[in-house]
Amino acid sequence: MTTTTAAATVPAATSLTSTASTRATSQSYNSELFLKLLTTQLANQDPSSPMDSTQMIAQTSQLASMEQLTKLTQTSTDTYSLQQRTSAANVIGKQVGWTDADGTARTGLATSVTFSSTGGPQLTVGDQTVALSSVTSITEAKAGS
Repeated sequence: MTTTTAAATVPAATSLTSTASTRATSQSYNSELFLKLLTTQLANQDPSSPMDSTQMIAQTSQLASMEQLTKLTQTSTDTYSLQQRTSAANVIGKQVGWTDADGTARTGLATSVTFSSTGGPQLTVGDQTVALSSVTSITEAKAGS
């Protein structure tokens, strides 16, 4: 009988863990969860000591603030990414300077830029790839370069 109970408990625990990690990333789930908890709390409250309406309004306001902060954070992240892309694109055709891994100062003409979701913009300078964050100087290309 102990084995049966343990076997029944393990899959349930595993199922709850994977469900919780999947749902934790969803903003709409947080709102749904809050409303379900609030409804459950109101339905099961002690009639002789009901929930304070001020407390309920405060909780609702906190949820709304959290959702707006999450949206603002995403907007800021998107704006920063756009600024990086714009800055990198403006470097094409210009002379850039950077310090390579050995500490040697280098310069060259930026001919293209690539973007990836995991890192910042990468400039192509001659046959080298240089991170935009490594660039130490940018100047107009000399005539004939």
